This record gives sequence, C-alpha cells and structure tokens, in this order.
Amino acid sequence: MEEIKSQSDNYRSSSSSASSPASRVPSSNFFYLRKPGSLRQPISFEDSPDWDDTDIEVRVEEGGDSIHAATTPASPSLSKINSVSLPSPPLPEATVVARKITGASIAWKDLTVTIKGKRKYSDKVVKSSNGYALPGTMTVIMGPAKSGKSTLLRALAGRLRDSAKLYGEVFVNGKKSRFPYGSYGFVEREPTLIGSLTVREFLYYSALLQLPGFFCQRKSVVEDAILAMSLGDFANKLIGGHCYMKGLPNGERRRVSIARELVVRPHILFIDEPLYHLDSVSALLMMVTLKKLASTGCTIIFTICQSSTEVFGLFDRICLLSNGNTLFFGETLACLQHFSNAGFPCPIMQSPSDHFLRAINTEFDRIITMCKNWQDDQGDFSSVNMDTAVAIRTLEATYKSSADAAAVETMILRLTEKEGPSLKSKGKASNVTRIAVLTWRSLLIMSREWKFYLLRLVLYMLLTLCIGTVFSGLGNSLSSVVTRVAAIFVFVSFTSLLSIAGVPAQRKEIKVYACEQSNQHSGALVFLLGQLLSSIPFLFLISISSGLVFYFLVELRDAFSLLMYFVLNFFICLLVNEGLMLAVVTIWQDIFWSILTLVCIQVLMMLSAGYFRIRSALPGPVWTYPISYIAFHTYSIQGLLENEYIGTSFAVGQVRTISGYQALRSAYDISPDSNSKWGNLLVLFLMAVGYRILVFVLLQLRVRKNSFFFRIFCCNRNTNNGR
Repeated sequence: MEEIKSQSDNYRSSSSSASSPASRVPSSNFFYLRKPGSLRQPISFEDSPDWDDTDIEVRVEEGGDSIHAATTPASPSLSKINSVSLPSPPLPEATVVARKITGASIAWKDLTVTIKGKRKYSDKVVKSSNGYALPGTMTVIMGPAKSGKSTLLRALAGRLRDSAKLYGEVFVNGKKSRFPYGSYGFVEREPTLIGSLTVREFLYYSALLQLPGFFCQRKSVVEDAILAMSLGDFANKLIGGHCYMKGLPNGERRRVSIARELVVRPHILFIDEPLYHLDSVSALLMMVTLKKLASTGCTIIFTICQSSTEVFGLFDRICLLSNGNTLFFGETLACLQHFSNAGFPCPIMQSPSDHFLRAINTEFDRIITMCKNWQDDQGDFSSVNMDTAVAIRTLEATYKSSADAAAVETMILRLTEKEGPSLKSKGKASNVTRIAVLTWRSLLIMSREWKFYLLRLVLYMLLTLCIGTVFSGLGNSLSSVVTRVAAIFVFVSFTSLLSIAGVPAQRKEIKVYACEQSNQHSGALVFLLGQLLSSIPFLFLISISSGLVFYFLVELRDAFSLLMYFVLNFFICLLVNEGLMLAVVTIWQDIFWSILTLVCIQVLMMLSAGYFRIRSALPGPVWTYPISYIAFHTYSIQGLLENEYIGTSFAVGQVRTISGYQALRSAYDISPDSNSKWGNLLVLFLMAVGYRILVFVLLQLRVRKNSFFFRIFCCNRNTNNGR
C-alpha cells in the first residue's frame, strides 16, 4: 500500500492542474447536448417488447433546465456528481414530455472468456466481468489494445469463435437465451461493402436478402435506415467511387455498415470500434447519430479505444477493461470520480479517455523506460512517470470495494429476478429470393465494373488470336495431325491459366459472403448458386468469342455440330476452372497465395494431360494416379481431339488409308468410340459440380471454424485478437 500511495502522490504532484470532477461543476461544453426535436423516431421500435422493469422515462420538467433519466440508482459516492443538472434547451411544444423507451435489456454476470494460447501468462481474455445495458442508452466498452474489448462484445452477442470458452451468465430481458434472428445487429470493426453500388442500392439489396414481404415495404425500411444514419446526402453516391469521383469517406462507410443492420430494426446493436480510422469531426458525427438512434429505443453497445471530450460526454455508461479485468462499470461522470478516489484525478486540460488509457495502458511503461535519461525544457518527463501496473491494481481494488460495484450487482439482480417477454424471431427471405437477389446484384456489379471484365475478354481474344495465327495454315494432311494436337493443347492450357486473372473478383465475393453469412443474410448454397448463375453469361461470352476465333484460324472441320461441341466443351472447361479457383480462394483467402497455388496446380495438370507424354506411358504413382485423372485438361483435350478426328481418314500413299484414331494413336491417347467425346463432356460437367460441392464443404468448415484443415491452410483467417 505504501508503494501504491507513493505512486499516487507522485502522479498527483506531476499534474499541478489536476482536480477532481467532484470539486468542479461540469461545464456545458463537456456534454454534447440534445437539440430540440432530437426525440423524433426515424426508426420505429414499437414492435419491441414492453418491459416495465427496464423502461426508461425521459422527462423535461416545467420551469427546469435539466433532463432526468430514470436508470440505475446513483451510488452514495456519486451523489455529489449526479446532483449537478445538465442544461438542456427548452421544448416549446409542451411543458411536460414523458416518453417510454421500449426495447431489450442485457445483463452479464461473472462473465469469463478463455482462449487457449491468446495470452502469454493466462488463457483468460475476459475475467469475471459484470455489467448491463438498458434500452435507449449507449454503453461503451473502453480499454487499450488487447484488453478484451472485442471478445467481451462478441461474448455478449453470442458470436465467439469455437476455440473460445464462455463461463458466466448472459441475460436478455431477464432470460438466459440466444438472440433470435433479426433481434440484434452486429457490425464488424472493418466493414465489407460493395464499392460498385450506391448507398441506397447496397441497403436495398441487403433488405431483400434479410426481409420477407413486398418490395415496397423493403424500400420504406431502407429509407428509414438512411434517415437514421444521416446518409441522405450520400444515398445516390457510389460507395467505392470510380475514376471520376471519390468514394465515400471512412465515416460515411462506417455509417453505411451500421445502416445495413438497421433494415431489420434490431432491439440491440453491437458495434466493434465505430470510430476506427475516423477523424475528430467524423467521430463526433458518428456518436451524435448513434445517440439519436439510441433515443428511439435501441440498446447500443460498442467498443472504443479512446475519444475526444465531446464524444466522451455522449456515453451513458462505460465499462473500462485492462488485460481482461474490469476496472470500472457505471455512468460516465462516475468514472472520473472513481479515478479521483483512487488517487489519479483527471487534469483539467486533458481528455478523460486519454487520461483513462494513460493510467491503464501498460505500453506506456516502455515510454517511461525510454524517457528516464531524457530531459525537456522544463526538466524531467515527470508527466509520464507513473507505473501503470500499480495504477491498474489500485483502480481494480478501489472499484471492487466501491459503492459503484455494489450498485451494478444490485441492478443486475433487479434485471434478472423477473423474466421479461422473449424476443421474437423475425421472418427471413426465402432461399429462392436470395438466389435471385444475389444473381441480379452480381450482374449489376459486373456491369458497373465493365472495364475489368472487358479487359479479361480482350486478353482472351488476344491470346486466342496469337495461338490461332501461330498454328494457322496447317492444312488437313496426315502431317498436320501432331501440330494440330499441339494447338489444341496450347489453347486449352493457356486459356485455363489466363483465368487466374479472375482471382481478385472472386476474393471480393468471398469477403462479401463471409460478412453476410456471419449476420445470417446469406448461406453457402445460396451464395454458390447465385455466383454460378451470374458467372455463366460472362464465361459463355468468352467461350463463344475465343472459341470461334481459334476454330477458324486453326481450320478445324467445317461442321456446325462439331463447332457447337467445341464451344460447349470449352465453356464447361471454363466452369470447371472457375470452381477450382473458387475452392483455392476459399482456402487461402489471400490473393498472392491463391495465385501461386493456382499456377502450381495448372502446371501439374498440364504436365499430366497426356501431351508431353501419352497418359498410358506416364509413371503409375502420382502422375497417372491421381493427377492425370483429376486434371480437367485431359478430358477437355481428349473430347476436342475425338470431336475432330473420330470418323475421319487420311491417305497413305496411293491406295492405303488410315483412320483418324490410328493417326492420333502415337500423338495422344483417345478412344476409338464415336460417343466417347460425350463421355469426356460428362466427366467435365461432373467435375464442375464436384468443385462446387467442395467449395460448399469448405464454406461450411469456414463457418464452424473448428476444422483442423482450416487451422493449417487458412493463412488469413479472421481470428478474434482479444481487443
């Protein structure tokens, strides 16, 4: 205790201007006050269950200038702070305004989360946390990096990884129950948006994926979400912009990601780092918007690292974490009093959040070590001379023995002693509707990104033109057979290799799917069918354009049925290659490693396709079984050669002729059966289906996240880092 006292005295002496918040009246600039008319409801939460025990009444008293919120009873130690009223602009419409804010309350008791290997000295990321959140309020989870903020938020939302274990109790309206579909929204720290769509289009397609009902009803909820997040000026702007217009700023992009969750009108909204990468103006606008949203009855819980003084004044309650330990939970001003009682008062000219993090962030110890022998104009760096470990122990011990901790336990007991109404699941859009929406949305994205797809088409045409001109003028003699086999092999192999240019587009589709699936907006089967249907027109266009150029330049047999088989074979070959690419991108989730893996796979398949050495002569292990049998090049080239040479004959000398099969026997291994080309086409079709099934399994494993396969091969998996 002497060490703690000396550290506290040292810090107090280093801040000559420090003062306790209890000793001064908060100025009107400390809180960002509501404006007249801010109690309007852009989003209706009337369908939320009424629960008398957790309703909050907001009253503006006649002749007074204060707003009183009937929430948690103030603890005795905070009576001096809470007795100070906050000035508020008068409302001219009525002298007394009383409004019930309905919604859902959430309380957690002795919540502990363990993740093996996440911490150096302990697996506990969150340790015995207690707290609650009421309707119509904003509860912030604050702390330095790796303090367990995001883990606690995910634990409350029921979105922990399978590697994490949860201990303790979480109550929703007094019940231990999971959140049903549509009752809550969760916004990730780094949102995944579609830059080729406008804000209104993005939210509209999101509403179509989430909600049942008529299109006109979904348009109304989209407009409500745009109004709620103050996005009216950006509704018709592209999220990602284009070459002549910049995309949305970070603040607007964050609000779009929140608006996506508002289309289902959730009772509780969880947001991970809403101020991530935002400047001070954007951060204040974000918090004012969320405050307006909370005034409609929505319970908002979010994490934050630090904030400005104006933003800090908008918070209703704060949960302060450090290394998984709860250092404080309660009202915002009470946290300042708590630090003052522990011997660490906030200096007058310092932001409260900066002061909190300065006291509990152990990374500052490194700065102290660096500054020991340094001096500035005023002398030593005394302002940073505070041991954070001592401060953390002092704050934790002070909080556990304070009236604030007792008030939290009392409120949790009050919220859990009586069960409120259960949250009801809201209807989902049908799978058929979702498939149609995803297909149409993908086609719209392709039309907006036409330069990328036009470039791919031009590259295919140039490659085919080069191959065709190199192998042009072969004639139809026996001597042209071997050269024409080489032409078909080069055409199939190189066009398949060129398909790797589509990896970035598929990577974006996987990212969008992962975000939508985590919030139950989509599913693996729905995504695969939508992606397949939207990719068919572009692949068919490539097969028609490139196939015709190659077919006539190389002078293949002039018959319409043979030409159609050639185009169909090439089209299914592209479908197989598309499925292979999707499987590799799903595994790696990284563009560089996906391209490298696909190049290696393509080279191995080319080597075992039977051109460099006839397949029957390949070494048995590995090259024949299994590589030559899983290489789609083999079946595509076999089918094209059988389509070209089965049923033909070549003259040898004056009187002798040989069949096309005999002419090819020394150059490539094909079947003499005239129907074998359809067998090869069937194998290609089954391979296209098989790769889609493989992707479906990989996506399911990605959802469960407990597969040993994924722990080995997913280099960029989205893990919870325990912030």
